[in-house]
Amino acid sequence: MSQTHSTSNFNKELTMNNHTIAYINISGILIISAILSGAYYFQFIMHEHPCPLCLLQRLCFLGVMFGLFLNLKFGFNSAHYGISILSALLGAGISYRQILLHICPSPTDFGFGTPVLGMHLYTWALIAFLTGILVIAFLMLFPKQFEKTEDHTLNPIFDFLSGIAFTLCFLLALTNGIATFFECGIGFCPDNPDSYMIFKGQWG
Repeated sequence: MSQTHSTSNFNKELTMNNHTIAYINISGILIISAILSGAYYFQFIMHEHPCPLCLLQRLCFLGVMFGLFLNLKFGFNSAHYGISILSALLGAGISYRQILLHICPSPTDFGFGTPVLGMHLYTWALIAFLTGILVIAFLMLFPKQFEKTEDHTLNPIFDFLSGIAFTLCFLLALTNGIATFFECGIGFCPDNPDSYMIFKGQWG
């Protein structure tokens, strides 16, 4: 009887741990959605057009989101985390590259874009990517999540939140694709864009 009770408690604990990890995945998607939404605010409201490196960083954020979304859709898998980590590593490298471009500015070079709380968006992006790598690496320390379970649908709240996460992933990816096409056309993106090439009749 004691052994059965102990096994039951272990299974319950495992399920609760999976719930926690799932909600951390959802939180990660929501946080990245907020980051990208902030970038779109600067683009569409503040009229600060993203540079090519900025666009690549957005794509990497979407890659991190995609890996987390795969966890929610198909169950926890180290390959899904791998997609997120590789995307974050690439994004961190691109962000660091952009920081180095402005690390010794000239008297007229104040960096690219408007600073937020004293730092530019690409600096915040580097912090976000590095934080994401640390969080995902921490989540991967719990191997029980990778065991196959029959029920990946945790509860109605999880279904609702994962649905929001999927919608955000789709809308942000679509918005990014359309905005990039309008800014760059089908050719190379300008180094220092100040308008949308499509509106000027230029397609690349």
